[in-house]
Amino acid sequence: MTEDTITPETKIQKPKWLRVKLPVGKKYTELRNVVDKYKLNTICTSGSCPNMGECWTEGTATFMILGNICTRSCGFCGVKTGRPETVDWEEPEKVARSIKLMNIKHAVITSVDRDDIKDGGSIIWAETINAIRRANPTTTLETLIPDFQGNKTNIDRILAVAPEVISHNLETVRRLTREVRIQAKYDRSLEVLKYMKDQGQRRTKSGIMLGLGETEAEVIETIQDLANAKVDILTIGQYLQPSKKHLPVKEFITPEQFAKYKEIGEKMGFKYVESGALVRSSYKAQRHLV
Repeated sequence: MTEDTITPETKIQKPKWLRVKLPVGKKYTELRNVVDKYKLNTICTSGSCPNMGECWTEGTATFMILGNICTRSCGFCGVKTGRPETVDWEEPEKVARSIKLMNIKHAVITSVDRDDIKDGGSIIWAETINAIRRANPTTTLETLIPDFQGNKTNIDRILAVAPEVISHNLETVRRLTREVRIQAKYDRSLEVLKYMKDQGQRRTKSGIMLGLGETEAEVIETIQDLANAKVDILTIGQYLQPSKKHLPVKEFITPEQFAKYKEIGEKMGFKYVESGALVRSSYKAQRHLV
């Protein structure tokens, strides 16, 4: 190998354990047809989630609210950055209707960051949860929320409508936070998670991505920080680069290493730890309710 072939742009080849099975099954086909017919917006399809077939078969889907343009420019995320559109106050009913049409048993709701508005989007968040409950009284809910800049008034709006699970992702280790989550703060995210648990939220959840250059010691420290914040559910997955403009993958973590982190997390007291290359925030989300 010559020096010319060793460059920062050299792309690491994906290992065999990252191969994804094509979605199959009657339930998946039915939901796919409903989504296409009514042009429903799910992160599952727009984000090309590798677990879409598995989740849909089990009656779980993820929806994104507050538009598709984020006020933050995180180095890992494929969502567009810029000036968001005006808040759509009819969105809560649209999402509720989509969930009813898809006959979803467990819905995960997420959103872009809306630092451009005073309430951070928390009012729409609360309205959406209430609308879903009115239209789908048997559907359980997980909300994957932004940090709301640590504003407790905005966080309290989510707590007040009491989704079964509230999730906020730490995403990466402390050292890499400034590079990976440019406008976010490691400790602020931990404070949000701990505050929700201290206020009585029954289930809290967080997730991290690996392969961005973190060390094993840093990952273990991060898992311990989340345990100290009283987080109930932890997801650990492999970072995959959305485009050439995003942060490159530094390493593909082996299944054995993911298994090791799962064991470490379980020993620290988490109720559930999902750890694997294809694990994403909402992976097996319906199983985290018990």
